[in-house]
Amino acid sequence: MAIPGTRPETALRLTRTFQAPREKVFRAWTDPEALKEWYGPAGWSAPSAEVDLRAGGGYRIAMKGPDGEEIRLSGTFREVRPPERLVYTWRWDHWEAGMQESLVTVELAGKGGSAEFTLTHERFPEKTLCDQHEMGWTWTLDCLAKHLGG
Repeated sequence: MAIPGTRPETALRLTRTFQAPREKVFRAWTDPEALKEWYGPAGWSAPSAEVDLRAGGGYRIAMKGPDGEEIRLSGTFREVRPPERLVYTWRWDHWEAGMQESLVTVELAGKGGSAEFTLTHERFPEKTLCDQHEMGWTWTLDCLAKHLGG
């Protein structure tokens, strides 16, 4: 599905329904201690997470792979509306200085005791990076589902 204002090949959108209230999902996505419990693809851990949850605030997450390699990502929150919406920039710290930031939007809609979660990640400089992130996000959302108990 094309995302307005972007090149379709450099944007992705994933939707999941989690069997947890959206407040719990939002907290799992934004609380540093919760992030350290589940964040990242299967086989990875998040040894550190810092979150200043406000428009203009930042975040930084370290992820450690099964081979011991550690990578970090960081960004700035552009919009924070608990428990329904987050918009933030995304940048791998190991990317070259000239690599642009991408943009992540998380939207949560309540449906009874569950939450419909939509993640849009856009502004990738090339399709290959978009595809790699789609795989990583898919695995990461599987880990979130397991953390939430479903």
